[in-house]
Amino acid sequence: MEKLPFRSGRRGTHNGQNENGQHENGHGQRGRGRGRLQGDRVREQEVRRRAQSQEHSQRDADRQRGGARGGARGGGRGGHRGGGAERLRFGGGRNEQPGGAERQVMRAGAEGTGARRGGHNGDRREGRDGTDPSPRKLGYKTLEDLSKQEPSVVAITLSSNPGFRALLGETPMRPDLVQLICLVVSKAFTSRTDRGTLQHLANIIKESKFLSITLLHYVGGMMSDSNQTRRAQFPQHLEYITAILLEVLSIFPASSVNTVNMLVTLLQASINTLRASGVDFLPKVEEKMETLTGLIAHLQEKSREGTLRTDKDTYGLLTNVDDNEGEEQEDFRNIPLYPTPEEFHQNHKPFLRQNLTSRRYTNTHLYLDTHFRLLREDFVRPLREGIQQLLQDQMAMGRNDNPLKKKRFDDIRVYFSTYLVVPKCTHTGLAYIVQFDVQPLKFVRWQNSKRLLFGSLVCLSYDNFESFLFATVSDRDPKYLEKGQVQITFTEESRVKLARIQKNQLFLMVETTAYFEAYRYVLEGLKEQTEDDLPFQRYIVECSTDVLPPAYLRRRDVYDLSDVAKPEHKNSIRPFNSLDVDAWPDMEELGLDESQMKAFQLALTKELAIIQGPPGTGKTYVGLKIAQALLTNKDLWNNTNSAPMLVVCYTNHALDQFLEGIHKFLKNGIVRVGGRSNSEILKQFNLRQLTHSQHFKRTLPTHLRTAYNQIYRQLCDEERAIKSQSLKLECSLKGVMRETFLQRFMLERHWMNLNSPPMEDGFEIKKKPNLMMEWLGLGSTPFQQRESETANGNEEEAMEEEEDLIEIEEEAELIQAERMIEDGWTIGPRAGRDDKKKRNMEEDVRKVEELMLAMNLDNVDTRAEQNEKVWEVQKHQRKKMKQKVRHELGLSSDMTDQQEENVFDVWSLNLKDRWRLYRLWVSRYRIEVRTKALESEEAYQNAVDRMADVKRQENLHVLREATVIGMTTTGAAKFRKALQEVRPCLVIVEEAAEVLEAHTITTLSRACQHLILIGDHQQLRPSATVFELAKNFNLEMSMFERLVNMELPFVRLNYQHRMRPDIARLLTPHIYSALENHPSVFEYENIKGLNTNLFFLEHNHLEEEIKDGKSHQNTHEAKFVVALCQYLLLQEYKPEQITILTTYTGQLHCLRKQMPASVFSGVKVHVVDKYQGEENDIILLSLVRSNPQGKVGFLNIPNRVCVALSRAKKGLYCIGNSGILSTVKLWSNIFHTLREKEQVGRALTLCCQNHPNRQIKASKADDFNDAPEGGCTQPCEFRLDCGHVCTRACHPYDPDHKEFNCTKKCEKILCNEGHKCTLTCHEICPKKCPVKVEKIIPQCQHTQMVPCHQDPGTFICGEPCMKLLPCGHRCDSVCGRSCSTRCIVTVTLKLRCGHNQQGPCFYKTSTEQPECKVPCKHQLKCGHDCHGTCSKCYQGRYHAPCPQRCERLLICSHKCTEPCTRDCPPCRKPCENCCVHSKCKRECGQSCAPCIEPCNWQCPHQSCSKLCHEPCDRPPCTEPCRKTLDCGHPCIGLCGDKCPTKCRFCDHDDVLEIFFGTEDEPDARFIQLEDCGHIFESTAMDQWMSEVNQGPEEQQVAIKLKECPRCKTPIRKNLRYGSHVNRSLAEIEMVKKKINGRESDIVEQRKILKNQWVENQKICQIYIPKEDNEIQAKLEKTYLTASDLWILENKIDFLIRVAKLLKVRNKKMLFTDGYKFRQGVNQFMSWLNNTSQKFTDQQVFDLQRELQRLNLLAELNVRCHIADTKDQMRKMQSEVQEIRHALEMPGQFTDQDQLNVKEALKSLDEKFPATGLGISEEERKMIVSAMRMPPGHWHKCPNGHVYVITECGGANQRAKCPDCKASIGGENHTLDSGNRVATEMDGSQHSAWSEANNLLNFDPHDF
Repeated sequence: MEKLPFRSGRRGTHNGQNENGQHENGHGQRGRGRGRLQGDRVREQEVRRRAQSQEHSQRDADRQRGGARGGARGGGRGGHRGGGAERLRFGGGRNEQPGGAERQVMRAGAEGTGARRGGHNGDRREGRDGTDPSPRKLGYKTLEDLSKQEPSVVAITLSSNPGFRALLGETPMRPDLVQLICLVVSKAFTSRTDRGTLQHLANIIKESKFLSITLLHYVGGMMSDSNQTRRAQFPQHLEYITAILLEVLSIFPASSVNTVNMLVTLLQASINTLRASGVDFLPKVEEKMETLTGLIAHLQEKSREGTLRTDKDTYGLLTNVDDNEGEEQEDFRNIPLYPTPEEFHQNHKPFLRQNLTSRRYTNTHLYLDTHFRLLREDFVRPLREGIQQLLQDQMAMGRNDNPLKKKRFDDIRVYFSTYLVVPKCTHTGLAYIVQFDVQPLKFVRWQNSKRLLFGSLVCLSYDNFESFLFATVSDRDPKYLEKGQVQITFTEESRVKLARIQKNQLFLMVETTAYFEAYRYVLEGLKEQTEDDLPFQRYIVECSTDVLPPAYLRRRDVYDLSDVAKPEHKNSIRPFNSLDVDAWPDMEELGLDESQMKAFQLALTKELAIIQGPPGTGKTYVGLKIAQALLTNKDLWNNTNSAPMLVVCYTNHALDQFLEGIHKFLKNGIVRVGGRSNSEILKQFNLRQLTHSQHFKRTLPTHLRTAYNQIYRQLCDEERAIKSQSLKLECSLKGVMRETFLQRFMLERHWMNLNSPPMEDGFEIKKKPNLMMEWLGLGSTPFQQRESETANGNEEEAMEEEEDLIEIEEEAELIQAERMIEDGWTIGPRAGRDDKKKRNMEEDVRKVEELMLAMNLDNVDTRAEQNEKVWEVQKHQRKKMKQKVRHELGLSSDMTDQQEENVFDVWSLNLKDRWRLYRLWVSRYRIEVRTKALESEEAYQNAVDRMADVKRQENLHVLREATVIGMTTTGAAKFRKALQEVRPCLVIVEEAAEVLEAHTITTLSRACQHLILIGDHQQLRPSATVFELAKNFNLEMSMFERLVNMELPFVRLNYQHRMRPDIARLLTPHIYSALENHPSVFEYENIKGLNTNLFFLEHNHLEEEIKDGKSHQNTHEAKFVVALCQYLLLQEYKPEQITILTTYTGQLHCLRKQMPASVFSGVKVHVVDKYQGEENDIILLSLVRSNPQGKVGFLNIPNRVCVALSRAKKGLYCIGNSGILSTVKLWSNIFHTLREKEQVGRALTLCCQNHPNRQIKASKADDFNDAPEGGCTQPCEFRLDCGHVCTRACHPYDPDHKEFNCTKKCEKILCNEGHKCTLTCHEICPKKCPVKVEKIIPQCQHTQMVPCHQDPGTFICGEPCMKLLPCGHRCDSVCGRSCSTRCIVTVTLKLRCGHNQQGPCFYKTSTEQPECKVPCKHQLKCGHDCHGTCSKCYQGRYHAPCPQRCERLLICSHKCTEPCTRDCPPCRKPCENCCVHSKCKRECGQSCAPCIEPCNWQCPHQSCSKLCHEPCDRPPCTEPCRKTLDCGHPCIGLCGDKCPTKCRFCDHDDVLEIFFGTEDEPDARFIQLEDCGHIFESTAMDQWMSEVNQGPEEQQVAIKLKECPRCKTPIRKNLRYGSHVNRSLAEIEMVKKKINGRESDIVEQRKILKNQWVENQKICQIYIPKEDNEIQAKLEKTYLTASDLWILENKIDFLIRVAKLLKVRNKKMLFTDGYKFRQGVNQFMSWLNNTSQKFTDQQVFDLQRELQRLNLLAELNVRCHIADTKDQMRKMQSEVQEIRHALEMPGQFTDQDQLNVKEALKSLDEKFPATGLGISEEERKMIVSAMRMPPGHWHKCPNGHVYVITECGGANQRAKCPDCKASIGGENHTLDSGNRVATEMDGSQHSAWSEANNLLNFDPHDF
């Protein structure tokens, strides 16, 4: 994999920078980089954004609008987003603006994401009305007040207040204001908790004039200042300035080093001058100056080496180290948290020390160092060794993923073909959904798998771990994991690296098994822990056994325990001196036993108390007593400052239990911080709930509210921008996208081709419901056909419906619940809207899906669109379609760009290649969307970091007011910084023996005075990831256990209150030396149905290993335990009383598979480790391990055995292989104890409660069949109320049979026929008799089985219908239903085209016709045979386009990709012409603008004086190159040429390979062609370039670029041959101009076409409005070639003629004739507007012939209209029919057809003159012209004789007709009866006397 280049040098001005290296936006103003991205970062952005120079402008409320944000929002943030050295692959020739569909989806996304956000749905900032919102500058008084606040308050206020940035931009500035600013800023930088805020603040300062101008003036002015008062203050001011500079330089080393260097130089000079004049400086200033100088020198050295990292890379400051040897000399605080590349690739052996468990540590630094290194190695080692193994296996297997996919790795989990799908906005920052190949993980059960749990660390690499990215899993949904999707959040450093990597990069993702988040918090805490601040060093480090009382008790030790005492003793207990042992009350008064009393006293009187609580001894009870005593005497330990008590527990369950106990005596003042809580009581005390309360809002400081609101607004803006893009990204993989969204990412010809699908029938074009679905083979018929073809293929087995099983709390969920910490982030406006936001999000997604997706995989049953014939997809077909699409979308094999270029007809591709091409289009779409989202992603993350700082302050505000803070250990690690500020002086750690020592350390603050550890190190211990570290380095030992081993005072509780004595015997003395039974445990009743309360069932059935992970299962044990559980439930035990425990998670799910919810709902099933602290009446324990090797796994660990055997109160039943367990001493002792009372054996004895003498020996699950209902096999014999006897076997439950349902047959009679009820006894009998009997159906006389109660007349007869359809075939329906209307019997059809074809019978009588599939084979005008069919070619009327590829070599050296064409159009590929200065960005066929920069061909011997595009005026240099290659050998090239990359010695074979024959000469010099990289001997290559012709192809194309002799790549970039190239390019440009046409000719032709269209625009706007808009748009296009104009000219000509025909159709045709005529015109228009219409000779010929047919048809229809007005249609019917038949015949309308029709029309005119006047048409025109009467003056008498009325045209007098004497004329402008207007004379419809009437005689469009 090629690594991304990284340069740190400055760029020249030609790269879009000015001389200062700063970017300028589109209006010439300098655009500032956002956040931390400056200087070198800009250069890195160019690499990662594929050379697109995009500037960033600040988006805070106070920043300037550089060029109106660099143009519109879509124009990018720097004003020239589209610029840069290279364009995206799919730009250029395609439509560069979002299409209609794209805009639609943008709107859909914006509607959902913006409009609902409380007033933020408009523009992204205030002041969008064109004004520049200038923020008000911070004043002197405000700053002065701020300087008195806490550092964190100062930091947040400065970073979020726009007025501070405005103040820093002010020049000049008063010295006192400069001094105050330095004071305030330096104070802000002392804040320890606000890293994101400090980064933002440092960026504001770095970018300001204050740093670059004001401070320089101020520091320089110090030397000349004579004011002694000010001079005395300078040392303090300089300390502030150096502190600020150190912070800025540490955070932004790359972009601030130059400015800081200038300041430091000036500072040093000022210090020297002031010191010489007697001013004293503090040592701190000197130290900081030395540090600054050293750091600047180091950074400058790195810059010179080109290795200076960017601002976002973690940069370790240089530190002084001890002179110890080896790795030990490195301070652990300098070791990075994350593993480095060196650790993966080298044999890395980290330096480690053992955790000292038997002796003290020598010092605190050594103690912290030991735990840091051990803890870091615990999470790094699995990743390191796993990746090393992976790399070794890759080398062995040869980079082939397939074998690796099947391999299991011990330390890591590997995920292949991982890529980023979509960014997600979360409250912790930006996350990404990633997709990985789920195929190798089909066996994984994600619900329980420990894979990809929340907080797990993943490492992504694309270059074999030469570089990598780190991320943590931030959300996990098993439903999505099954599809291969998970949400991850990248680390800060990795986010920067990710931005440089190309958007569609595939990664290898590796997951380590360690929970990284917990490690990270603790490791960071250890790094920050100073030796002086660690409390209790006397005990923790030095292990002193002399434990002192808490410091507060040494001042005053009076305790009042009246509230802790039993109710009856409350009034008798008085305050006493706690340090006086004899003054304490009696233990009975306090309700404690002896050992509990000792523990109570120890906890209250020693500053470090350790209490061990074996199972059931009441350690939580004692802990709550201690907490109550401390809280009721709070004034003892909390009298100076308000410090809370901190309670830390290992699990959420234990935390809930403890805090609920505290809540009983403390109703307010509790704050719970942690993961999931199941307690309703504690819900109100959750940190998130508290920060959302009204009280909190009222008490919150103003500066936090202000900062929150400002940052929140910015978050909403950025989230809206990201969401609009991520919605589209998400949808692009959810199904099949509509073609309109992919149009811009297709080649133009592919888009046109896609929109011209093969036609379905020859007579009418039917638009497919969705082109993309049809093209991908997902349409109705194609998919059904493929299903029938592949019916015998790889059919997936139908999944059996699985019975609902019990819900087991999955281990994965339990682990995640402990990991996830609710930190109260989402407060304020956001918190109350979570549910609404989620609903809105779902609605937005749904809208975008509807717009974008033709097929949605999440809702595949709903078709995107359906045609009139709704296609019903069967269930199995839907499932297969879904699987097919999901499979194809998951593949990563896209078509390459070159393969795409070679595709001519997308419809001719096979299905596999169609999907590859589709994935290429989608990939381009996704890359564009991802690029658009990048800027907003970065701004969002920056705002989230700042918001997190604000939230930390808000949380602190709550925590400081608390009395008790409860946290899990994970929560305490995460909130360690808050705890350092809250400073709890009293800490109680519950389950302390389960917590790693490092975790305990980080919970302690310097203020802690009292630490109480409660736990039991003989139960579960802390768990380490690396076994070797646990065992050999004692990492698994808790602080609790270590201090007990070091003999610090502790108390063990001795009285257990849980287990019956038989069970307690298993723990004492085998695990605990002494454990007394409380009297209450002797009173338990015996377990029903069994003869013993404790039993160990022995067996030797072998275990099985689980495929994923290291777990095991034992099916025999699982079946037995489930059978025993069911047996106990039948004894009337409640499910809640029984718990099944197992030692392995694999067994957990083996059990679940056999436990249907209907039987076992309520029974708890857990692994032992997750059940510590819990108890139940009956425990069934499956130990699983049973193998030939005798391995017992962790069953040999006493701690785990202790937990497993101590959970039961009344009954404990174990099953396991005693043979292998006996090899463990502990188990051997336990079995000895069990055998004393015969509580171990091969079979468990079951006892029937109803028949005590009947017993069953159960050794396997099947044995419980002898007690089928929990009793025995005897029948029940109980008589029921219905009279029947109970049918069950003996059952102990429901003895009175109140719940029993009799299942015998009902004996009741239902009807007069004597039919009995068909139901069972307990069911309600039906009211109507349902028994079926034979009855005769009256309508058809058939005999049918009809229900007894039903009238046969209403019954539908099911006999086959015997009737014959009109066609003669039998009906295929049933007798009782209507006959089918469509006969589907296959017959031979005679089609209208004259061909015969097989098809369904109903087509014979239908107006529809099937598609004729007879091949056309007509010879086209181009000479090729037509490849269409009869239907596709419309029976020869309009032939399918010729698919033959042109393949001619164009002038530009590309091949013509157009279909068969006479004249090749200009090439549409991106132009490849370039020079050293620039690159042509036009299409290849367009003329290139010549480069007029000076020629760069220079060498020491010669130089060129011409311009770049001109032939050079110097010869090539023949002197050898004097340079030396990287390998140390001399260059083999020539002076002035680029040095070849090959060496004569190192690459001997490649260089001396004979091609021209001169390569092996000793003094041979070589030239490397830049275009292809091939190397040639210089003299031979010079000769080759000077030759006129290169081969036979040259004879065909006289003008072309010279080509590489080896690979035929055109030579464009070589300076040596620049003259040859420039001459060829000049000739090529001349040819291009000829092809494209002279600009003046094109302008003239465009003008002619515009005028032609304007002349006819009125008629076109009315009759063809859509085409009118299209033509106008095309005429306005900026670039048109001669070819484009040729196409336009043809189209305009045809459209004008069509518009005129439609005008005739509207005016002069009968309705029926007009309707049919319009259909014919529509058909013609569809051909004319076809996307593949190029007006080839064949297409023009076909269109002309069809237009001639339409013209003649129009002429005929007009004659018919005239004849109809004169009632002549009946007379001429036969002649009209004959002509119409000739015009509508299938096939092409030939010249002979045209001649015949014209003759027929002429004959028709002669028989029936068109006018009806008895004169010819010419005579009529002459008469009308001679009379010169306007329309409306010609009339006719009742007998049809024509006369004219002069003057106004109105009848005002009567007369007689000269021909027939009938009355003509009239009076008062009214014609006599029978007289009417003579329309046939001039076409008028009304008399002309009225102006209104007269207007109707004219076409209004003619005015």
